[in-house]
Amino acid sequence: MSGLAVHVEGVGLWSPALAGFDALRTRLAGAAVPPPAATPPAQALPATERRRASASVRIAVEAAAQAVAMSGRDAAALACVFASAFGDLATTDELCATLARAPAELSPTRFHLSVHNAPAGYWTIAGGCRASSSAVCAGAASAGAGLLEAAVLACAEARPVLLVCSDIAGRGPLGEIVGCRHDFGAALVLAPTPGARTLARLQLALADPSCTAPSPAIDCTGDMPDNPSAAILPLLTLLAAGRAGVIAMAAAGGLALHVRVEPPA
Repeated sequence: MSGLAVHVEGVGLWSPALAGFDALRTRLAGAAVPPPAATPPAQALPATERRRASASVRIAVEAAAQAVAMSGRDAAALACVFASAFGDLATTDELCATLARAPAELSPTRFHLSVHNAPAGYWTIAGGCRASSSAVCAGAASAGAGLLEAAVLACAEARPVLLVCSDIAGRGPLGEIVGCRHDFGAALVLAPTPGARTLARLQLALADPSCTAPSPAIDCTGDMPDNPSAAILPLLTLLAAGRAGVIAMAAAGGLALHVRVEPPA
């Protein structure tokens, strides 16, 4: 694959250490960043939905809302791709424990949150979005697979696309198996052509995993090395620093995605 290019119009970010893209910029500038609230605000959700939403949904929705707000796009018209390696680990662990202890007590509300596309459902319903939406899972390569899916969709349909990558810390036996101990969510609004709000141009190319890409000069992945969605953090770091560079992301078990970040034309 060659010549696949998209343009970043908006960026969203939430983790226990960073409440948004501006916080990442501040941190890269060497200034202290106050910790965010214990849970993401997720103001894009109606109050009733926000109260029952899980951490997985709130993180994904918060990152998505930040990116869309920065882009100036209409959320209702944006096609979207939600990528997650594990989905809602906390809810899945809770359901498994309930099934083992008292199956009749299983909550339908909790069950619907365990579905892999629950964040996409909450987002599209809250925003009245009738554009296409998809939920992508590729294990440790989920973030790269999601970026590739969103970029191909943006170019093939000549329309802006919202990408959201998020995973939460695991609990119980599932948490021990997957080893994910941190929450993280990020989002990008990608457009096929440059515009007034373009932050950077991304040139994507597929490569064999043995073909390495130079590491970016600045890297924040040490904050959460065990979260699969944080694989997109080096890309966000280059965007926040306003630097050009190339990063490599796994896009499948035997496929790498090289992403070249370039300043807007």
